[in-house]
Amino acid sequence: MTRRFSVILPVLNEATIINSVIDHLEALEGSDQCECIVVDGAPDGNTIHAVTGNDVYCMKSPRGRGRQMNAGAAAAKGEILIFLHADTRLPRNALGLISRTMTQQALIGGAFDLCIGSERSMLKIIARIASLRSRLTRIPYGDQAIFIRRDYFNWVGRYPEIPLMEDVALMRSIKKAGGRIRFIPEPVITSARRWEEEGILYGTLRNWLLMSAYLLGVSPEKLARYYRSGQG
Repeated sequence: MTRRFSVILPVLNEATIINSVIDHLEALEGSDQCECIVVDGAPDGNTIHAVTGNDVYCMKSPRGRGRQMNAGAAAAKGEILIFLHADTRLPRNALGLISRTMTQQALIGGAFDLCIGSERSMLKIIARIASLRSRLTRIPYGDQAIFIRRDYFNWVGRYPEIPLMEDVALMRSIKKAGGRIRFIPEPVITSARRWEEEGILYGTLRNWLLMSAYLLGVSPEKLARYYRSGQG
């Protein structure tokens, strides 16, 4: 069956939550128009082996979010690709919102505003700043559920297969090519677990510093060493 949307989930060691993610996608309004592609970056495929649903396309890919998302996009049949992190949840009417947005032929894609799933004031502020930053720069991050026309994604060169900042690099390529995107104000909700594990102040400052260094020309390969060392 031909479906309009392909949701691509790049995963690594997410066996404990993968089925809840799939259940969430199946509960979306209009989910019958959506295929789900899970791309596992672990050599043993531990996440895809945990998938219990039948209507899910599971595959393995060399590790790296850019590589995994490109592999999923190559297998996708949907007209519109939605790249979703495993710890991010879409609004229930997300597919309808994307459909209405993409009726404007001048638009090549877009993303959602961000909400972090926590009542902590600092995280609410961080989410608001992230949404404002992405609107001002026209560069959303991957946890904002980037969506894009499949034909345009292939034309613009797909995700660079770099160890970090692949989402920023893709959006910069789109800006350079003159592609227009739209932000949907209904937010996605991303898990607070990363900030809670690393510490809110540390994780936020590190991410800002890494982004600034990348925009100043520091290579993603060098930045990835700092990112991983900061995670122990």
